[in-house]
Amino acid sequence: MSETIQIITGILLLILIFVLTRRVSAWRIRRAIVGIIRDLESQSAVDPSSAVMLPYARTRLLRFGARDFRPKAVASLVSSGVVGLTEDGRYYLKERADLLLSRLNG
Repeated sequence: MSETIQIITGILLLILIFVLTRRVSAWRIRRAIVGIIRDLESQSAVDPSSAVMLPYARTRLLRFGARDFRPKAVASLVSSGVVGLTEDGRYYLKERADLLLSRLNG
């Protein structure tokens, strides 16, 4: 194989790896979002008076194990207006969970 073909193959392989890692990250964030919505729904946190604390909403300084996408997913849900945040740091759903999950899946 010539050197030019090796360089082109290497560049294409790097692009493929980059695209695949981005898709895997997006898939894991989507799974975290679905889990958070289901968690809030199971705890009946649907308005500020029934809001609950989410222990995984804050990032930890010392992380061990696999990367946790839940803090980023919670921040994304709050910034998009799907999940509300009370003044004392509790979370609740602003929309119905079945509508949110159907929007994510379809």
